[in-house]
Amino acid sequence: MKILILKLSTILLCVTIFTGCNKDLGLSDKQLLLFQYEYINYAWGYQHSGFYIDNKGNILTYTNPGDWNFSDAGMVITPARILQNLEKCSFSNKSISPGELARYSKHIESIASSKVTAPKNAGADAGSIRFICYRYDEESDIYRGYLIKMDGDFTCENLNFYAKKVSSWMNDIHRDLIGK
Repeated sequence: MKILILKLSTILLCVTIFTGCNKDLGLSDKQLLLFQYEYINYAWGYQHSGFYIDNKGNILTYTNPGDWNFSDAGMVITPARILQNLEKCSFSNKSISPGELARYSKHIESIASSKVTAPKNAGADAGSIRFICYRYDEESDIYRGYLIKMDGDFTCENLNFYAKKVSSWMNDIHRDLIGK
């Protein structure tokens, strides 16, 4: 009987991990977008690049896309505007495994409920790198972004215990994408 329970538990765990079930992460099943790494610099000509990570672990990149839909001052953006942005992205031929995606996505809820330090001026002409996680709200049909970390001309960071771990992971993905 114990062996049967163990086997059933293992099967259930595998199904949950490999189907990318957002509900187990406290996220809406309709949530397509989880993370964004974004670099913007206006100092030396307009530069805008980065990547999205969707709920399947796909890494979708962009470089200087035209007519980009930025979130508003409250980091709110509609699903329609997100989809328009995704149409301007390219699949990087790289993806995050279901287990790895689950490991980092489970921190979105706690990062979203944590405070962010005040921005500090750290330089000039370096631009801005933002690490963002998203939550989709079915009731209001919006995505709300939550700042994990910002580097560049100004720096600030989310005070959540896992924020450094998630931003480091995203930075590793960025380095892998650019081949460094």
